[in-house]
Amino acid sequence: MTGQRQPGWLRVTDEARPAGHPTPSVTVAGAAARTRPALFDALTDALGLPGHFGRNWDALADVLADRLDAGPLTLEVTDAGLLLADEPPGQLGTLLDVVGGVSAGAREPVCLLLRDTPQRLPDLRHRLHAVLGGGGVAVPPGGALR
Repeated sequence: MTGQRQPGWLRVTDEARPAGHPTPSVTVAGAAARTRPALFDALTDALGLPGHFGRNWDALADVLADRLDAGPLTLEVTDAGLLLADEPPGQLGTLLDVVGGVSAGAREPVCLLLRDTPQRLPDLRHRLHAVLGGGGVAVPPGGALR
């Protein structure tokens, strides 16, 4: 994973509040988002998404892009190792693709901040590496992804 470029929109850390992320921040508990429907419910609550939100990946991309028209956003996931843990691994990859795609086309910055304990970060890093296939996101051992 050496030499891979890290996207600016993704951070993995055990820090309580790492410096350098845009505000405002909305927080979702990974424990409450172990499945895709539960993630969509948690994001609906956290972001105050409209009733017409379609609860699928395309709809999430649309509402995040609309939300970024109002200013920068940090989506913070606590206990991130549990995020989509009860889904096939590709679902986490799809979430990352959605956020990365929205970030690429947005006027304002978006950050996906994945936080967990130092003890659980190795498993989270392993999941991220597995779903990304090592393609473009370096998740260094023993430190935060910046």
